[in-house]
Amino acid sequence: MRMMVNWNGVITPLEEACLPVFDHAYLYGDGLFEGIRIYNRNIFKLDPHLERLYDGVRHLDIRGMIPYEELKERILETAEAAGAENAYIRVSVSRGTGIGLNPENINQTPNVMIAITRLALYPPEMYEAGLRVVTVSTRVTPPDALDPRIKSIGRYVANIQAKIEANRQGAGEGLMLNMQGYVAEATGDNLFIVKDGVLRTPHPACGILKGITRGTVIEIAQDWGIPVVEDWLTLHDVYTADEAFLTGTAAEIIPMVMLDYRPIGDGKPGELTEKIIGEFRQRVREDGVRIGVGVR
Repeated sequence: MRMMVNWNGVITPLEEACLPVFDHAYLYGDGLFEGIRIYNRNIFKLDPHLERLYDGVRHLDIRGMIPYEELKERILETAEAAGAENAYIRVSVSRGTGIGLNPENINQTPNVMIAITRLALYPPEMYEAGLRVVTVSTRVTPPDALDPRIKSIGRYVANIQAKIEANRQGAGEGLMLNMQGYVAEATGDNLFIVKDGVLRTPHPACGILKGITRGTVIEIAQDWGIPVVEDWLTLHDVYTADEAFLTGTAAEIIPMVMLDYRPIGDGKPGELTEKIIGEFRQRVREDGVRIGVGVR
């Protein structure tokens, strides 16, 4: 596979791609993004990702965005040009080009970037042994500042700071709380715990991004008749869980075996966690949009 970039409809190799220095996302984080996976030439959950992106476009009042189907076609064309079999797609949208905070004083023609690349969030051995996680002091952005359902570029500065905290403690990941002290999410992942056969995950009102992989896990559980509760969780709930795991497009599904130096359950990946991982790996190869067949 060759890493390729589509910038405003023009496809080039990654090493030849460039962007305007006054792009508003580059200057101010004024934009949105999505990360999407390709499995065996199958783009997994493409429409849910794009629906979330266009919801963000409307929320942030980004004007002049290209039509949904045109963006979808660009993604397929770029993936085809890259010869992508298994890859990571990054879609970024900025408000436009120009210096200064005031959108009225810039060229409000959105810049749309699609990159076909590779991304491995954690080393392979962590998927086998599970992650050690620590609670970090950096809190998730509160909804009265920015709605957590918006996958905006600028909000991830807090997540990066949280990741730096976790790195300093030698942990695989950092768990973030909200301003009220309830568990929210990890730096780039959603959290699930298992307790007495019930799957529990932080409620969206806790300040989480409603992840696409999170939604897939809920679908799997519902198909299997496993109770799922979106809940207000405290650290006590996680410390005393039978199992725990994290989910995300980049992370996929990874067991979480320790929090703040306390083993979760028996300190090993749980039985239900491993079953869900197996089912997820099957579904990603069956549910999606095939590269090379155009928009459906």
